[in-house]
Amino acid sequence: MSDQIKHECGIAFIRLLKPLSFYQEKYGTALYGLNKLYLLMEKQHNRGQDGAGIATIKLNMKPGSRYISRYRSMAQNAVADIFGYVQSKFVDIQNETPELMKDTEWLKQNVSFIGEVLLGHLRYGTHGKNSIENCHPFLRQNNWMTRNLVIAGNFNMTNVDELLAQLYELGQHPKEKADTVTVLEKIGHFLDDENQELFDTYKREGLDNIEITHKISDHLNIANILRRSAKNWDGGYTISGIVGNGDAFVLRDPSGIRPAFYYADDEVVVAASERPAIQTAFNVQIKQVKEIEPGYALIVKKDGTVSQEMYREPEEKRACSFERIYFSRGSDADIYKERKKLGHLLIPQVLSAVKSDLKNTVFSFIPNTAEVSFYGMVEGLHEYVRGVQKDTLLNRKDQLSDTDLDELLSMAPRVEKLAIKDVKLRTFITQDADRGEMVAHVYDTTYGVIKNQTDTLIAVDDSIVRGTTLKQSIIKIIDRLHPKKIIIVSSAPQIRYPDCYGIDMSKMGQFVAFDAAIQLLKERGMEHIIEEVYQKCKASLLLPKEEIINFVKEIYRPFKQQEISDQIAKIITPVGTVAEVEVIYQTLDNLHIACPNHKGDWYFSGNYPTPGGNKVVNKAFVNWKEGNNQRAY
Repeated sequence: MSDQIKHECGIAFIRLLKPLSFYQEKYGTALYGLNKLYLLMEKQHNRGQDGAGIATIKLNMKPGSRYISRYRSMAQNAVADIFGYVQSKFVDIQNETPELMKDTEWLKQNVSFIGEVLLGHLRYGTHGKNSIENCHPFLRQNNWMTRNLVIAGNFNMTNVDELLAQLYELGQHPKEKADTVTVLEKIGHFLDDENQELFDTYKREGLDNIEITHKISDHLNIANILRRSAKNWDGGYTISGIVGNGDAFVLRDPSGIRPAFYYADDEVVVAASERPAIQTAFNVQIKQVKEIEPGYALIVKKDGTVSQEMYREPEEKRACSFERIYFSRGSDADIYKERKKLGHLLIPQVLSAVKSDLKNTVFSFIPNTAEVSFYGMVEGLHEYVRGVQKDTLLNRKDQLSDTDLDELLSMAPRVEKLAIKDVKLRTFITQDADRGEMVAHVYDTTYGVIKNQTDTLIAVDDSIVRGTTLKQSIIKIIDRLHPKKIIIVSSAPQIRYPDCYGIDMSKMGQFVAFDAAIQLLKERGMEHIIEEVYQKCKASLLLPKEEIINFVKEIYRPFKQQEISDQIAKIITPVGTVAEVEVIYQTLDNLHIACPNHKGDWYFSGNYPTPGGNKVVNKAFVNWKEGNNQRAY
């Protein structure tokens, strides 16, 4: 993605099912769980650049012994900083009494973070302030072991106001208005309820308080707590939590918007936001890693019992397609194939745009994240070439001269790497006043491969959000190569609507497609549509969210996709550009062909999977119209 946006957080959960001594004996280290947690987090570092955190819980500790440890960091390399801090606790032991590094019971009793239940989080701050208080895991503390709660997640709720009001009705007074706080306190409230109900039950049976404490720990109904807590949540979420006694869960929203995978054997239970992280960290095959089903929670009880239980009725699965296009790492086997397919499916549009003139067309890609879809396009071009060669040889071979035959057999797509990102320069840009000049030099380019005023340059991007980097940097740079025409090809469809489930795309004015549609309405004397949509959106905000429909679709309705693409090309073309600029976008139909199991496309189609989404998009339009530069939820 040439425009950088903040996006999905990541989780890493590990439950060791054997005593710590088992891992010491089998794997030669008491730090087995911590080492694996580090790997899980590093293999998902793409999911969080704003901070990270870990928490561990020790099972069956005596009263008065510390059993919960947590550490969070906002360092530039937060994961390395965290595990450097943890590792420092073992340096003196290793140097002075190395034999104790093999004594798992001593380590558990005397050193923090040596526990059987481990939770890690990588944070991308989509809207919240970047402070250590905003880093997960969050901790709700209590002197009762079974009332302690640690949570971390990848989520955004669209109805924070509603959830906050419910907490007020329950008698709580949260310290801030944030979905993380409301989720923590909502689960915490029903965890308290469950504790109290069990306490009252066992008290009536005549048990003493110590006996009751053990009974509660054995019989907490985690699934029931989650059913009561998540009843009114509207959003996309994967949330992992640990109760102080060691009961743990990982739950996924009913539409399966956010990803969640797990692996379990007789030694460990592991969950993460991305499948390859589990495969790599635990050296397991793809078929051994399962998805947590939408509306279900993976629950691991203190005794090691593992189950998947439904906590909310599943909806139609609308898994986020942007995970496949851009967010998740392309090392996942299915994602790799899907990204190649996205590039392959663009071939008819691309060939039409260059009138099948491969001799005078150069193919390249812009950001590294577009590389896989570019490979798919190149494969499609080679298929096209073989088809032309085969057809010609079968049907016109008698008409071919030696020169024609040589030209036919040498026919091939011209593939070059033209734009190279200068990472050091990117990190140097700090002052807004200097940014316009400096951004133009973020990319270096390769000279000498373009025929001046003759070649068309095809540049593949995985998606185009704002178009600012294209305008301020990329097009300026590649125009210096003197192509006749520049065609920017997006492997994703036009981004037209805000996201409210975890991606930093919440304001209408951020989207170049929206800007293009507004400009077209004004150019064609159709401003009345803007006002009508504003009035409808404004009125809809007074309705219950379940009754709201997406009125912003009416902004785009008068135009064909190509009309908006053509207007986008005008917007992103810098003043002084010599080459003609064109933009080609993926179609929604092709997106669904490439990613058949990930139908979540609301940022492209406006079809939101939850009622809160329609409220958010209408609110975002009202904010834009009123000049209110705030998030819509």
